[in-house]
Amino acid sequence: MSNTVATTGVAAGVPFVAVPPAGGLRPSAPVVVGWHLMTPPRTEIAFAAALPLAGLDAWRIYLGLPLCGSRTPPGGDEELMRLGYEDAVLNLQGPIATQAAREFEAALVDLRGQLGLEEGPIGLLGGSLGAAVAQLVLVEGTIDVRALVLVSPIVQLRPAVEAMGRYFGVSYPWSDPSLEVARRMDFVARADELAERGQPAVLLMVGADDDSEGFLEPAQLMQRTLEARYADPQRVELVVIPGMAHALAEEAGDEPAPQTEAAALVDGHAAHWLGRYLTVAR
Repeated sequence: MSNTVATTGVAAGVPFVAVPPAGGLRPSAPVVVGWHLMTPPRTEIAFAAALPLAGLDAWRIYLGLPLCGSRTPPGGDEELMRLGYEDAVLNLQGPIATQAAREFEAALVDLRGQLGLEEGPIGLLGGSLGAAVAQLVLVEGTIDVRALVLVSPIVQLRPAVEAMGRYFGVSYPWSDPSLEVARRMDFVARADELAERGQPAVLLMVGADDDSEGFLEPAQLMQRTLEARYADPQRVELVVIPGMAHALAEEAGDEPAPQTEAAALVDGHAAHWLGRYLTVAR
């Protein structure tokens, strides 16, 4: 494998794309692991094309979410839409995020074996529901995470679900089980847990054209909440991306596509943030 060629495969049952560090192959290089959106780009290969983290001297590993890409259930997108209309939280958001977070550590062990990686610094990258996965990995897992980049993020599930309801013209019927999922995926309320995990550097990025109540306002609240808990508030930043809505790529979003102007802006900010915080001792 050259230092410019991506590897695709499966690690502990999880499909992945792995891109070597910009500075060349070496076992001790930092590792960034990312999870895609449910909107474009909605697979690991499409996410790698949208946010390649250009120039970053770290392994960039993109994991596929459950029920997406090669793990899409029989019936494809129509079945996913049916599950979503039946109960978006209990059929999709909750189970996908939970399974993705639970399978991460076994996948990382397998990836280290396949790619010859040492246990160096780890950064996490997530878009929308993938950002919720990254936050679950941080607050409920055992991996030491040094930096986190959350794009169009779900930092509070309930307002995000209500934003999606406005988009599709439906009203989600909250129940006790789905409210419990929302409580688990309210990362503003869990900010103390996040801060207690070594105060990793957190960059949030939201599109200026995204739903404000569903995504921008929760991200602003997360920024303020973490800043109040961090010894160095500059380790938390929020960037609003002009001209961007929620998605990072054009439809259909399953295959690699030319990078959009907004995604290029996101990529530049993300690569700079991760390069800054993964290459210095904490």
